[in-house]
Amino acid sequence: MSVAFRRESDDEHLEPTFEIPIPPGPNLVTARGLALIAGKVAELEAALLPLTDEAEVKKVRRELRYWSTRQATAQLAPQPGGATVEFGCTVTFALRGKVKTITIVGDDEADPADGLVSFSAPLSRAMMGAEEGDFADFGGEADAIEIQEIRVPAA
Repeated sequence: MSVAFRRESDDEHLEPTFEIPIPPGPNLVTARGLALIAGKVAELEAALLPLTDEAEVKKVRRELRYWSTRQATAQLAPQPGGATVEFGCTVTFALRGKVKTITIVGDDEADPADGLVSFSAPLSRAMMGAEEGDFADFGGEADAIEIQEIRVPAA
């Protein structure tokens, strides 16, 4: 029989499992984000102990490597001043006439549905450095964003 028709094992035909991609740039976090990352690491370490299935162990270890790396590289951002839009601020703004409020946070704690937007997101980057009453360009449109209020959440 030709070697082309032999099958050594099923493992050689499996898709490779890659590491979870880490967002580029600094790993800035709020105090809340740092606590969330630490909680995720603790949760995964506890989940790993009772596992016996090799596939599940690999899956949890992969996720644990990601969160451990994020914890090791986390940089607690300084408390924002509140005069300009900065990392950690809560910003109320009008985007093309619709008023919205977001808090600018780290990549791992971002949840746009809850109003938590990553500092690396285009919307956040467009507003960075702006003051109340300023306009910012967004999506190729001049003055699409009007900054209405900047608040510093309680630490």
